[in-house]
Amino acid sequence: MSRQRRYPSDLTDAQWALVEPLLPAPNSGGRPEKHPRRELVDAILYVVRTGCSWRQLPVDFPPWQTVYWYFDRWEKDKVTERMLVVLRRRVRAAHGRAEEPSAGIIDSQSVRGADTVPRTSRGYDAGKKVNGRKRFIVTDTLGLLLVVCVMAASVQDRDGAKTTLLSAYLFTPVRFVYADAGFAGVLVDWCRRILRTTLEVVRKASGQKGFAVIARRWVVERSLAWLTAHRRLARDYERHPATSEAMIRWAAINGMVRRLTRGGPARRQPAWTLDDLAVAKR
Repeated sequence: MSRQRRYPSDLTDAQWALVEPLLPAPNSGGRPEKHPRRELVDAILYVVRTGCSWRQLPVDFPPWQTVYWYFDRWEKDKVTERMLVVLRRRVRAAHGRAEEPSAGIIDSQSVRGADTVPRTSRGYDAGKKVNGRKRFIVTDTLGLLLVVCVMAASVQDRDGAKTTLLSAYLFTPVRFVYADAGFAGVLVDWCRRILRTTLEVVRKASGQKGFAVIARRWVVERSLAWLTAHRRLARDYERHPATSEAMIRWAAINGMVRRLTRGGPARRQPAWTLDDLAVAKR
């Protein structure tokens, strides 16, 4: 018997209809899966949204060991990366954009690390006065996540951006990226020579005083705010940076499925295509 949907983080029927085809098929041999996939996904999203530890999952979810096993297994199979691609295409199409972006925006965010973050993967960001980790993300111009890399907070923006922009180069068609002044300097030339990518630095207007929305940069800053609304991301609790990246992807997936199933232009959802399913099962 399926559990009753009772938490705000639970997927609605419409949201589950978007997610279910993107999960890998159950193993054809051996014992059938004991717990419905929807309950496993709801449990993962509960952890990401509320910030609780795996061991404190409410008892109406499957056992936390089972939920974490699927979380880890799907991450090793790169399931969240493929889900991001398909859902991002659908959101962009619903907004009248081309399915694949041509431009992106990069930014970083330093967050405090909990005591579970080992010294080997944490550091001190002297500028932000934060001891923990630094997240580098690239989004499209709608603010949808393209790439995420998590490193020690002591890593300089220009150094961390190389790994992040290389991932964007390898796995997305983006060849034009906006950035703030923290990424200026030799990185601009490196992107042009090595990645054949244009990195355009968007600076504050001359004479600007106080807060002002800066063109292009506000999009990625808003995306970081969307992500940290998921309490698991308000601080870094993960032992491994790769697990932090997985949590960020799940938060982005959660945001996109909700965006696709609420009012406005996202109601015009195209049917699943063979290309969508091929990406999801690749």
